[in-house]
Amino acid sequence: MQKRCRIIYNPTSGREAMKNDLVEILNILEAAGYETSAFATTPEPNSAQNEARRAALAGFDVIVAAGGDGTINEVVNGIAPLEQRPKLGIIPAGTTNDYARALKIPREDPVAAAKFIAQGDTFKIDIGLANQAYFVNIAGGGSLTELTYGVPSRVKSLFGYLAYLIKGAEILPRMKPIDMHLEYDEGVYDGKASMFLLALTNSIGGFEQIVPDASLDDGKFTLIIVKPSNVVEMLQLLTMVLNGGKHVDDDRIIYTKTTKLIAKPIQNDEKLMINIDGEYGGDAPMEFTNLKQHIEIFANVKAIPDMQRKMNPDVQEAKDYFVQGVEDLSQQGVTDDGMIKMRKE
Repeated sequence: MQKRCRIIYNPTSGREAMKNDLVEILNILEAAGYETSAFATTPEPNSAQNEARRAALAGFDVIVAAGGDGTINEVVNGIAPLEQRPKLGIIPAGTTNDYARALKIPREDPVAAAKFIAQGDTFKIDIGLANQAYFVNIAGGGSLTELTYGVPSRVKSLFGYLAYLIKGAEILPRMKPIDMHLEYDEGVYDGKASMFLLALTNSIGGFEQIVPDASLDDGKFTLIIVKPSNVVEMLQLLTMVLNGGKHVDDDRIIYTKTTKLIAKPIQNDEKLMINIDGEYGGDAPMEFTNLKQHIEIFANVKAIPDMQRKMNPDVQEAKDYFVQGVEDLSQQGVTDDGMIKMRKE
């Protein structure tokens, strides 16, 4: 029996590249031996999720999520609860394409990404479960997690990685720590925290150095808890991230591995918003569980161990400028109320 492949694509993702490449992508997958068809998502809620579930139950062997990280998340939520799950392919067509970055799939060329699916190399990946919702990249809580969903899509399309630096500069001065209760494998953290992150990959909002030792299939999240910090200290931590992941050994960070996490605010009247794969996912209390090697996925398997980031010159220049600016601010210091001291000339 011939294998069947269903492409679920978002016709409005990124710069709408999928529309132009769809016929060639269909031909590539047909030549690889798949009877291939396509479904364009609609504005209706959970359009991609519902179609992924329908296709899986109809016996499709492969489902391809073609779009941004939101489309991938929906497709995963459609197939993850099922006992018989099809293989998953990804054709990135969004803005940051965090998950495609982690899988070393071409992010600017949908046709090249389709060729990796046709090539047939797969491995099994971990996914996360947050109460009843599944995620493939990150979950988190606290003010700084606004970075991943607080940047408008139009701005991300224009500026990509740079948009997150812009957004970070905007929200850092008004960040407020939250009293959190966090239970994980190695212990409990009770106290104020600027944020926590649970990561399944090394790419978060376009930053690959936040989780430098991420594994895609070890059954564990990387948990990062950022303790209360003023503006200058937060900028220093971000600089360490950009300078090769040096933040992991800093005393202001708890950096550990865990198979699960329970998160809730200590104060009943305090709100702890949860970010799931870059979108608002509800409020704590919430329980997170790692589902080890839950989905088989097509990837550039040989290239995944190579974690070195390749930046274009404009992004590298912006990063260097940001780092230098933080070093200047650090020399100025901070006032008792957390504001940056102004240097007297």
